[in-house]
Amino acid sequence: MKRNLRVLPLVVSIAAACTLPPVSAAGGGFIKDSSATLQFRNYYFSRDFSDIVGPNKQSKAEEWAQGFILNFASGYTPGPIGFGLDVVGLLGVKLDSDRRHTNTGLLPVHGDGEAADEYSRIGPALKARVSKTELKVGELQPNLPVLIFSDNRLLPPTYQGASLVSGEIPGLTLQAGQFRSTSLRNSTNDQEMYALINDPINPRRIAGVTSDRFNYVGADYRFNRDRTSVGVWQAQLKDIYRQRFYGLKHFQTLGSWGLGANLGYFTAEDDGKSLGGDLDNQALFALLSARHGGHTFYVGYQAMYGRNGFLRVGDNISPLGNEVPTFEFAAPHERSWQLRHDFDFAVLGLPGLTSTLRYIRGDNVESGRSFEGRDWERDLDLAYTVQSGPLRNLSLRLRNVTARSNYRTDIDENRLILSYTLKLL
Repeated sequence: MKRNLRVLPLVVSIAAACTLPPVSAAGGGFIKDSSATLQFRNYYFSRDFSDIVGPNKQSKAEEWAQGFILNFASGYTPGPIGFGLDVVGLLGVKLDSDRRHTNTGLLPVHGDGEAADEYSRIGPALKARVSKTELKVGELQPNLPVLIFSDNRLLPPTYQGASLVSGEIPGLTLQAGQFRSTSLRNSTNDQEMYALINDPINPRRIAGVTSDRFNYVGADYRFNRDRTSVGVWQAQLKDIYRQRFYGLKHFQTLGSWGLGANLGYFTAEDDGKSLGGDLDNQALFALLSARHGGHTFYVGYQAMYGRNGFLRVGDNISPLGNEVPTFEFAAPHERSWQLRHDFDFAVLGLPGLTSTLRYIRGDNVESGRSFEGRDWERDLDLAYTVQSGPLRNLSLRLRNVTARSNYRTDIDENRLILSYTLKLL
């Protein structure tokens, strides 16, 4: 498909195509309905470890890098079957790193311990559409309850395979697909997929087992004037685990308040040859929200059942209500509670400025060390998007984290992200 190619030539080519006179769009919807964006993402990541638990004694991970994310999506050719092309191009450039502070997830690491000066990848996806059904084959970025799109570092991961989405029945969306390989957020090559299990003793104990088949099928149904949706999904990381998901979302206005609920339940067990061993997990979460003016308040509860912690394809996050990018609160038998407050400063005359303050506490963890595991995390996010002038739509996000545990390594973390998206087409 394509690896270790420079993305910038493609960026220049598409940007040049965007400047062609309107006559070039005469081919129909393929060009006329196309869109292209280039996102510039500057990312500083610092994570300090204290009271280190486990074999890795690295005390700090700190790097600074510049990313370029190109997304091109064509329209469809005319006719009963429309054909099109999507392209994703990714380029990461090291700005600051040393071998003592690598493994932030921003940059690949060479065998000598040094971070790569740059890395890139580019991939197309062919697509076809009939009525309200679309098939894509190639480089994909899935956003599914059973495989969520985890764009939380410099560059997003991608998957190679096929996806089918159908919306022929009003309110009902059906999806199915298969992925054969993945390119991780800080890599340039295609590789087989592996599973992560939330294990307090060894979180990567089954990461060495890989599979070249991730199969999924799911259905989401929206009703009640789109205020309510239910979902049923099943996924299989072949010969490692099989997982099911049941979800319910609802939003309701009550006077000047907006009330929301996000409920979900996962079940998982080993699959086929059971290459990852005997696996068993059930996960329940509920996240309730209340919005008034510029304030949104959240209350969350999450609980793990079964012999194991939560299972997922690595390295990805999940849609669990209490999962955050630092701690997951998804260890065996863990129960966790969340309080969160979001505020939009536009109500105070400061449009573009938002904040998120979140506190999560977990207990009842089967730590494997003859004591009950406990952990907590406090997150503060501040974000600002320039509203006008030559820097309009430039965004700045600051994230500060304090995470503590009696069975895993404590973390103090800071992230600073500048992002600007240029519309090319």
